[in-house]
Amino acid sequence: MVTLGIETSCDETAAAVGKGGRILSNIVSSSVPFHREFGGVIPEIASRFHIEYIDRVTKQALKKAKKTPGDLDLIAVTERPGLPGSLLVGIAFAKALSYSLGIPLVPVDHLLAHLYANFLTRDASLIRFPFVGAVVSGGHTNIFICRSWKDFKIIGEAKDDAIGEAFDKVAKILGIGYPGGPNIEKYARRFFRFPSGRVGFASGLPIDFPRAYLDSDSFDFSLSGIKTAVLYYVKKNNISQKQISRISWSFQEAVFDVLAERVVKACKKFRINDVLFGGGVVSNMRLRAKLKNVCKNAGVRFFYPPPALCVDNAAMVAGLGEALYKMKG
Repeated sequence: MVTLGIETSCDETAAAVGKGGRILSNIVSSSVPFHREFGGVIPEIASRFHIEYIDRVTKQALKKAKKTPGDLDLIAVTERPGLPGSLLVGIAFAKALSYSLGIPLVPVDHLLAHLYANFLTRDASLIRFPFVGAVVSGGHTNIFICRSWKDFKIIGEAKDDAIGEAFDKVAKILGIGYPGGPNIEKYARRFFRFPSGRVGFASGLPIDFPRAYLDSDSFDFSLSGIKTAVLYYVKKNNISQKQISRISWSFQEAVFDVLAERVVKACKKFRINDVLFGGGVVSNMRLRAKLKNVCKNAGVRFFYPPPALCVDNAAMVAGLGEALYKMKG
């Protein structure tokens, strides 16, 4: 079955062609440069970008996959969650193409698609249901229990900002630009170095920013306190480039500690041995290293997709759409 995936939930216009769990093409065009001066995604700019690029991105995906529209058996499109105007562009385009070709259209949940990205990797055969899933992105931070692609439940979340959003706001406080995630990671890596072959910190020790786990009986957490702590620290101190690196590392560690604790707690509570991660923030190398270590110590198997499948993309949409369609039969 040849499936076309369409993804327009936020600021990436993406199209991909998949077949039987294999990625034949995966094209992503981002409008991030147009949002940079505003320090965040502007919905109207994003939707206009989708309108301009959706057709050409789809043609590129088909060309790279060496397929024509007539070769398609199925279309999958992100239906939720996302920016309403952005979603509308992708859904309208997918509906029109589905109708004109006379082939089925499958709506896909964007968050589940991020978790499905793990099934497009070489480790896919090792993953077993049920699993705990964590989507960590600019707009969402949710912890799931997934028993199947039609039987899933959110059991925990960041109660204020998503982790990616918190990174953007802290980056703005530090004056290091948008998007915050890659910039904070860049500065953090300058603080944590390997002098003389030994692990160590470049200057000073990390700052002990607060960790807010909220109710001990839940899997929720909060990031508002750590953002405030960073803001107060910056106001009270002269911030040099070295200090920015120190703050970036310390902020990352606090946020990632909370996420790791919540996920492992969920695995222990429900006696689940597999945990899957997805979303753009999972591209962060320090987060990967921390989660891998924490999960290993807890006896939990840890899966994450490569960076190209962490960011918003349509390959994950095509893959999940095909899986859902086959479940219908």
